[in-house]
Amino acid sequence: MSAQLFVVATPIGHLDDMTFRSIEVLKSVSVIAAEDTRQSAQLLKHYNISTPLTACHDHNESNKIDILIEKLKSGQNIALVSDAGTPLISDPGFKLVRAAQENGIRVIPVPGACAAIAALSAVGLPSDRFSFEGFLSSKQSQRLIQLEKLKHESQTMIIYEAPHRILDSVKDMADVFGADRPVGFAREITKTFETIKKMTLSELVTFIENDRNQQKGEIVLVIGGAPDAKDQDVEQEKLDQLLNRLLQDLSVKAASQLAADLTGIKKKIAYQRALELTNQQ
Repeated sequence: MSAQLFVVATPIGHLDDMTFRSIEVLKSVSVIAAEDTRQSAQLLKHYNISTPLTACHDHNESNKIDILIEKLKSGQNIALVSDAGTPLISDPGFKLVRAAQENGIRVIPVPGACAAIAALSAVGLPSDRFSFEGFLSSKQSQRLIQLEKLKHESQTMIIYEAPHRILDSVKDMADVFGADRPVGFAREITKTFETIKKMTLSELVTFIENDRNQQKGEIVLVIGGAPDAKDQDVEQEKLDQLLNRLLQDLSVKAASQLAADLTGIKKKIAYQRALELTNQQ
């Protein structure tokens, strides 16, 4: 009789984020298929879990599938884990899960930590619609092509990036998306040197350049979607109405400052528009 394949999320940093259910599942299965057995062995030791480990990663997953599927068919429950977070999310496991489904084996998710969702929940950008883009290409030419395809996406985008590429990637994003596009920067989530900030892409470039520590660790970027053209027109009209009213009683400088405070737009933009409206009168 077929057993079950458990897809088990593990902590992304803070070991206390391991769920009770995850611990029980890892203790109860016959074998744990791990992305890196050395990394997972430390987690198992911390929770006194003695279940045998077997490697299942990008380089051997195709060859390992048949062996694991046979174990499942023989009635042995298996847990799939990655180094950190939820398996399959920019981690190995897809081929095994697909094979299990194709063989009529029940796949059971055991939810827990996920860096992408953790970052999205904390940076203060719209979360009603979002896409997960994983890692961008390490080659700039390919990365720019990818970014151009995403340029007009109106939903929030979540991107993982390696620390040694983060500065170059953010510079490319600023060039393609625009320097003022909002971005959430989440680094080392749940770890000692956790950093979570929201700013513009140009500000993030400066932030990373001024602090080389920001080029270390696990990094998640949450990028605001492109503004809808109709929404931009409506916002521009509202700004113009506000400025015209304020300019009846205030100077250009005072009106633009108050408009910036009320709307959240940059004072420089409000000031420039106030000048344009004044010249039109």
